Amino acid sequence: MTGATLQGIFRNPLADPGIIGVSSGAAVGAVFTIVTGIAWFGIWTLPLSAFLMALGVAMVVYAIARRGGRTEVVTLILAGVAISSLAGGVVGWLITIASDTELRSISFWQLGSLAGAQWSQVGIVALVTVAGGVFLLRQATPLNLLMLGEREARHLGVRVELLRGVAMFATAAMTGAGVAFAGAIGFVGLVVPHLVRLMSGPDHRQLLPRSAVLGAIVLMLADLTCRLGIAPMELPIGS
Repeated sequence: MTGATLQGIFRNPLADPGIIGVSSGAAVGAVFTIVTGIAWFGIWTLPLSAFLMALGVAMVVYAIARRGGRTEVVTLILAGVAISSLAGGVVGWLITIASDTELRSISFWQLGSLAGAQWSQVGIVALVTVAGGVFLLRQATPLNLLMLGEREARHLGVRVELLRGVAMFATAAMTGAGVAFAGAIGFVGLVVPHLVRLMSGPDHRQLLPRSAVLGAIVLMLADLTCRLGIAPMELPIGS
């Protein structure tokens, strides 16, 4: 859903949550927690750190790109790429000072996996995802109008800047919640919306819910393949 939404508000077929720095921000939060050994909130420290950094980086990217009450899409994408590169540099520096044990944890987290999932985590992710998903579904018609162009959408009554800001916040929160517990799994948000468009067209009223369902199916099939493909070894999904 987040990939389909970002592709709509950017009108860019290559957009995904990584383009606004969510994944790279989460990586900084998680790797910092692993390397420093901070455990202020027990087992919840790492996912909380990853979630807050993911949300924070996305908001920084949005703030950089916003000038004079407007947000230029090109500037937003460039800011996302720049901040993501900076975050990658921070992660690289943290990796150089990490121990061998920490390096293994960092590598496994960056590649993404569902191996450590627990029902308590599922509940937290579901809470954020359902709330964000319901909100995004309510924006389906404005997203359809935005596909006509920003000027046309404004003439048709769409508050483009407000739509872009709240949609970015919702997608950052939803992605951050998932990445915080499962690590970075990057292919779903980019590929699945295009598969849905091929099957049912670009109407966001159909695209968003079907992307959610197909995304879950693709993720489960990928997880099943990673668990059984070279059993008893298990590959991280992101590999």
